Amino acid sequence: MTSADSAVPVSPAARRAASAWTLAWRQAARDFRAGELLLLLVAVMLAVAALSAVGFFADRLNAGLARDARQMLGGDAIVASDQPAPADIAEHARGLGLTLAQTATFPSMGRAPDDKGGASRLVAVKSVTSGYPLRGKLTLADAPGGAQRTVASAPAAGTVWVDAGVLDALQLKVGDALLLGDASLRIASVIVIEPDRGAGFISFAPRVMLNEADLPATGLVQPASRVTYRLAVAAPAGREAALREFVGWTEAQLKARQLRGMRVESLETGRPEMRQTLDRAQKFLNLVALLAALLAAVAVGIAARDFADRHLDDCAMLRVLGQPQRTIALQYLLEFGIVGVLASVAGVLLGFAVHYVFVWLLAGLVDSALPAASAWPALFGIGVGFTLLMGFGLPPVLQLAQVPPLRVIRRDVGALKPASIAVLAAGAIGFAALLLAVSSDLTLGLIAVGGFAGAIAVFALLSWIAVQLLRRAVPESRAPRWLVLATRQIAARPAFAVLQVSALSVGLLALMLLVLLRTDLISSWRAATPADAPNRFVINIQPEQSEAFQARLKAAGVGRYDWFPMIRGRLVAVNGKPTTADDLQEERAKRLLDREFNLSHDATLPQHNTVTAGRWTPDEAGGLSVEEGLAETLHLKLGDTLRFDIAGITAEGKITSLRKVDWGSMRANFFVMFPNAQMPDLPATYLTAFRAPATPGFDNALSREFPNITAVDVSASLSQVQQVLDQVIRAVEFLFGFTLAAGLVVLFAAVTATREARAREFAVMRALGASAKLLGQVQRAELLGVGALAGFLASVAAAAVGWALAKYVFQFSWNPSPWLPLGGSLAGALLALAAGWWGLREVVSRPVIETLRRAAE
Repeated sequence: MTSADSAVPVSPAARRAASAWTLAWRQAARDFRAGELLLLLVAVMLAVAALSAVGFFADRLNAGLARDARQMLGGDAIVASDQPAPADIAEHARGLGLTLAQTATFPSMGRAPDDKGGASRLVAVKSVTSGYPLRGKLTLADAPGGAQRTVASAPAAGTVWVDAGVLDALQLKVGDALLLGDASLRIASVIVIEPDRGAGFISFAPRVMLNEADLPATGLVQPASRVTYRLAVAAPAGREAALREFVGWTEAQLKARQLRGMRVESLETGRPEMRQTLDRAQKFLNLVALLAALLAAVAVGIAARDFADRHLDDCAMLRVLGQPQRTIALQYLLEFGIVGVLASVAGVLLGFAVHYVFVWLLAGLVDSALPAASAWPALFGIGVGFTLLMGFGLPPVLQLAQVPPLRVIRRDVGALKPASIAVLAAGAIGFAALLLAVSSDLTLGLIAVGGFAGAIAVFALLSWIAVQLLRRAVPESRAPRWLVLATRQIAARPAFAVLQVSALSVGLLALMLLVLLRTDLISSWRAATPADAPNRFVINIQPEQSEAFQARLKAAGVGRYDWFPMIRGRLVAVNGKPTTADDLQEERAKRLLDREFNLSHDATLPQHNTVTAGRWTPDEAGGLSVEEGLAETLHLKLGDTLRFDIAGITAEGKITSLRKVDWGSMRANFFVMFPNAQMPDLPATYLTAFRAPATPGFDNALSREFPNITAVDVSASLSQVQQVLDQVIRAVEFLFGFTLAAGLVVLFAAVTATREARAREFAVMRALGASAKLLGQVQRAELLGVGALAGFLASVAAAAVGWALAKYVFQFSWNPSPWLPLGGSLAGALLALAAGWWGLREVVSRPVIETLRRAAE
């Protein structure tokens, strides 16, 4: 028996599959060399790169923020209270193998010894135990501006670590004594970074940190003292289950034993100061990626149809040579699979490289290197790439298998048909589901995806109406010849015109939307913390000091400042019913009722506040304005009557307006305000916020002249916020380039989709004597008209979609310019002309012989 006789027979199906693979590889290689797949490849690669870049960055950033939030907390979880935590809570933590550290924080007066001037300053005292902090490290220096070192321990007994502001205010230096209550402690180091500092006025006051063993000697903690105690716990590696058990057990104990004023803090409540800015930035990055993917879908659909149109004759010849439909369909399916693999992998690699640019641009938002990215963004990017090609690119290409052999001799048969509604709907639904998943915000995803879907339908309808009206709008007798020819060409192929205008409109919509949103979003960020934002808050100004204090500010050159009365009051009744924390479920609401509010009054609505419900009426008797977040937390509404206990005096009012307050604005803000210029019956001090002059010694001179005031320097925090904004803006602008590129691909694809049809028409006109100059005029007029119409439609849609995104996603006012439609029309005309000149330049310049030969084929 020969070897040939013993060979395993190959089935016809296997031979067809092998033949299809061979044909697919050869066809893909030929199409790559000819540039037939370039637009498809670039469109898919851009979409995958944009989505995976944001995905990789968000994946690493979220992991980094979770890690660094533990450092900002000082542990994995915190039990915070206004009294020492019960001993059994600490014992339970030790029993679970967790490590512990305790701190106590309170305001007090720090004093310099008499021989050093005897100056005094309000400070934020913090006692810590050994092992503090459990997460993160303190950064210290031997002198202000000196060499820095990190430590993870408490100050040695008998010593303190202080902020540089303490040294400046008290005219002391490292090594001098600091008087705290009854104790004299030596200043050993200067605090540069304190990871778990937190926020609030007392946290902005200069820090004095001492060993817990020295706290009793100060005599500062008395039964009525207001002290914040924090018990921090941390789990060793691999003991995360013990941490979860401790948190659950502690929360149950707090609820069962009704331990008022005590709460468990976790990662989500660690450091919310910049969360709004970062959330907005991440939403905008997601929006940019979504729009890039949507644009890529349009480009893929257009390019695929153009690809299929140029392969009709090839497939007709294959049918003549006996190639079955199944093999042709399988051949193109495999070819698109090859393109999908190459484009998706290239996009993921590009996105992975690009996300390092984000990491570099946003360096400093987290304190150390970000954790490694997971594989999920790469898998998701590849999935998006295949969905794009199979959902939007493959339907017209699969029609090639149905081209009849008769097309070889009759070019009028076998043209592409509109894709099946069911196939397109399935692809669109699958792609929309992927985009909603990547948006990480359902409202953002629905507005972006739904807005684009609705815009496409409107664009198609309006462009069809415009094409039908075009012939009547330009009479042949009075219009220039080039204009008549341009309008007749557009009207002669209405389907192509609708496709072109709709595609151009979608691309321009995305570009305009991002330009407008980026501008207004960055402006809102800048407005919240402008370069001249207040960097000093001064409280406890007595009424009799008002005129003198304001005169002192004006003499120092401070012309602009916030000035508000500040009233301390406790909410005691709502609609006549006494308030108790037991009536509320949320822990934050209970804490709000347990403490006094900072109230104020003014006849004028603060400029940085916005009324969201009701009406602010100056000097309205018995009126109240409440911050909307507080109203939501305490379940308050317009018309409710609130009663406050203010140092034994009862004050009552009806809620007549709700206000939106930007707590990140670095301005004076209040939960509750009376809309009255004067309220002489209520005890009040005054608060002011201003930008301090650069005069050396200004703060010390102010404190000496008004020794009772508390001046809070927020320069460092303001600088940090502005630095974060600069970094976020650079990252937003960088990714913005991806969508610009995707938009240009759509413009190019839309303009060049009719290239061969134009070539045949121009060949006929040139054969009939039309000059290249006239054809150039016709082409320019057509491109300018289509682009202007697309720009107008896109600008109107951008205003509507932008308003929805600004209001419901980014929460800032949206004020588009009334010149937007005109600017959009001009931009659309110029972009379409530029893309058309590049994509169609060879059509007009072809030799007459060549154009006639191509037209005859």
